[in-house]
Amino acid sequence: MFSRMKKSFIAGLLCTATLSAFAQGDPDKYAASITKDGLKKQLTVIAGEEMQGRETGTEGQRKAAAYIAARFEELGLKPAPGTDHYQQYYGVGYDSLVGSELVIAGKTYQAGKDYINETNYNNSGGIKAKKIVFAGYGIGDPKYDDYAGKDVKGAIIVIFNGEPRQEGNSIVLGARGYSSWGSSIGKKASYARSKGVKAIFVINPSMDTISTVMGRSSQRTRFNLMRTGDESVNTLYISHAMARELLGNELFADALAKVKKYEVLNAIEQQKKIKVSYTFTEQKVSNNASNVAGYIEGTDKKDEYVVLTGHYDHLGVRNGKIYYGADDDGSGTCTVLEMAAAFAKAKAEGNGPRRTIVFMTVSGEEKGLWGSEHYSEHPLFSLEKTSVDLNTDMVGRIDTERKTDDSLNYVYVIGHNKLSTELQGINEAANNKYTGLVLDYKYDDPKDPNRIYYRSDHYNFARKGVPILFFYDGMLKADYHQPTDTIDKIYWDLYEKRVRMIFNTAWIMANRDAMLKRDIPLL
Repeated sequence: MFSRMKKSFIAGLLCTATLSAFAQGDPDKYAASITKDGLKKQLTVIAGEEMQGRETGTEGQRKAAAYIAARFEELGLKPAPGTDHYQQYYGVGYDSLVGSELVIAGKTYQAGKDYINETNYNNSGGIKAKKIVFAGYGIGDPKYDDYAGKDVKGAIIVIFNGEPRQEGNSIVLGARGYSSWGSSIGKKASYARSKGVKAIFVINPSMDTISTVMGRSSQRTRFNLMRTGDESVNTLYISHAMARELLGNELFADALAKVKKYEVLNAIEQQKKIKVSYTFTEQKVSNNASNVAGYIEGTDKKDEYVVLTGHYDHLGVRNGKIYYGADDDGSGTCTVLEMAAAFAKAKAEGNGPRRTIVFMTVSGEEKGLWGSEHYSEHPLFSLEKTSVDLNTDMVGRIDTERKTDDSLNYVYVIGHNKLSTELQGINEAANNKYTGLVLDYKYDDPKDPNRIYYRSDHYNFARKGVPILFFYDGMLKADYHQPTDTIDKIYWDLYEKRVRMIFNTAWIMANRDAMLKRDIPLL
């Protein structure tokens, strides 16, 4: 085996070879036009008081979108096809719970005490069923099927959160990481609907009771994505006490013990004939939000794309306080704006990119990656021809928990060893030649409890097979999601250096001969 020193030396040679093979011209000339003064000028506006925290669907978000669109127009970017003055609109709205009633075998259960029925998981209407079926984790996959041999049509199903694992690996994936079945209730709900299920009762293995806070949260007005068509079924989270009543003490205890060990549940069978009546009434107020997308057309590879993203929304105004979101993600938004200016300058001087570069700021990230999800389902540019998405979400601060000497010269890079074997070499080559940051891969550890890979807009590209890199400063504590995330906390020299590194990486990827390989399965 090679020693660590030999490995580092060879990796350095490979990075140098990668850079020399794929770079077209010298990007550093244009990277130099990205300055801390330019970033500060843009961020002062984006994270300013007038934007009112840029909450999705509010006037503040619309002002930010209009500003970004005007900046794209000023730079000479073309509006992405299918947009209205650079904006790709999607429906959002406020949902307010008017009332609900759940009666099982003549017993009335209480919302906020026995169960939670959030507006974003339920649609107005009445449901009646005559049986309840235990359906394990609610997974229907060729590698693991909780529905096999079970008649669930017209039934209420009871399922657990999560998914089974074997030797630390997801059974569905056959590898480490969380499958789409285990990471979200959405896929389970969609599949349940396809099987004719009337409603889903979900058990959270770690939530024995419905707390007062959770109960109140289920009743409040919520801001939701207005999806086209009804692709899911009404879904309630139930307490352990309620689950015991429905499944019986013995079955519940057995299943819970298995879930805590990530064991399979598809061998457990129970079907109970019982009358269930559930009514849910909500009031919907429709609205719009938007992604903002412009592009610089490539030369000989103009039908292939490099996408540069950041989310421009934040948390808005709460209890009279503005959540400015300077780092999260004003810093990423302004990264996109300043990179657009640098590429536009290169284009004007006859050094435009070979591939088309798409500059897109999305909204709805803080609500659940809404804007990027909408884009991934309604792409403005072919995802098959999208070589890479470079996503920037928080690059202006430092990780307050980072206790190493490089705390003023690092960036976390997520996705380097996923989807494409070429990502790491290209990114490291650009960084080694031009910026010399410490590239930290901490958050690509499959055991990382924060699961950062799944928490920003790049994931909606990754789940469609597009290679991604996500650049991040790690500021999970300090002022994260607080009104104190303000522009005066930005580390301007480090911010400038990070953005230049991302620009240099994008330049190489836009000008290399081939699109990035897609040779690693998504975990």
